[in-house]
Amino acid sequence: MEIMTNQSTFERFARIIVGGLLLILATYIPMGTIAVWLLFLIGIILMLTGLSGWCPIYALLKYSSK
Repeated sequence: MEIMTNQSTFERFARIIVGGLLLILATYIPMGTIAVWLLFLIGIILMLTGLSGWCPIYALLKYSSK
């Protein structure tokens, strides 16, 4: 069984790096509560989609960057 992915290797790598940076910013940079939670949520989403290689928005739009 083949794992379905719709992201290129470069995009997956970029999402993991940017998601990690957003998590670091949310953790260590002092800012308002809403900004922290927003950065944390976006960082988690980017990390998960980068690690899995599958983006639900791409699937909805029938797009693939592979």
